[in-house]
Amino acid sequence: MATLPEHSILKKPLWLKVKLPTHENFFYVSNLVKKKNLNTICQSAKCPNISECWSHRTATFLILGNTCTRNCAFCAVKSGIPLPPSPQEPTQVAESIVAMNLKYAVITSVTRDDLPDGGASLFAETLAAVRIKSPGTKIEVLIPDFQGSLPALKAVINASPDVLNHNVEVPESIYPLINRPQLNYHRSLQILRTAKRLGTVTKSGIMIGLGETDEEILKVFEDLRKAGCDLLTIGQYLRATRNNVPVQKYYSPQEFERLRRAALDTGFTEVVSGPLVRSSYMAHKLFAAIPNQNLEL
Repeated sequence: MATLPEHSILKKPLWLKVKLPTHENFFYVSNLVKKKNLNTICQSAKCPNISECWSHRTATFLILGNTCTRNCAFCAVKSGIPLPPSPQEPTQVAESIVAMNLKYAVITSVTRDDLPDGGASLFAETLAAVRIKSPGTKIEVLIPDFQGSLPALKAVINASPDVLNHNVEVPESIYPLINRPQLNYHRSLQILRTAKRLGTVTKSGIMIGLGETDEEILKVFEDLRKAGCDLLTIGQYLRATRNNVPVQKYYSPQEFERLRRAALDTGFTEVVSGPLVRSSYMAHKLFAAIPNQNLEL
């Protein structure tokens, strides 16, 4: 699957333009993040929705530092040798959730292959801290693959997240393009399958625009449903830096709606699909679609 040469870089369509932040809530969240010395995936991954989400006083907290031990070709998060995890992170995240009065919080992390448990214990500690300080908050965790470790996965699930999110990212055939072994695709499906078997609401996400076919996208839907995945996000891949792989196609809003309907037909409880959709975008609305869930925002 060849990438486009640099001189053939596609021009962004109008529907991908985002507004600059002006709302006072945006600056409140920005100042809080600095004050608490927090990391957010909103910043580290150069999310296009940062203005919208922070203006609604929501953010996706990034634990285990801001340096990833992997180097995926689609990702803007910096890679390298990370610092040791901060023992203050769980409390800082919990206090920020209280300050933002969040009824639904999303917590994710960089991948930490340098740690024996991949950072699972810090996920569990963060969940525990939030439960103590803000017991009414629903918590979604967006986890890395922990190198397929079942004890690490169980450590997170035993901390009782309301949703366990783990992204397959792209169809299996695209994995070599993003600098990932294809076996990791099946590892990710196994994580979701195991989490579902252990009684957790599960969620995943894919990005499109890297040269995949419709048939390959539909195969991802089928694979995720066979793994018992409940919720799905579908978004446009956007090239964050010149070091990332180029976009090979921009999908229109109409195409995203078509894919949403196709995914729902496969059996997902709810699907959010759109050009600017990311893993934690409208996370509370996806959660609210799960039967017998009580979420008052």
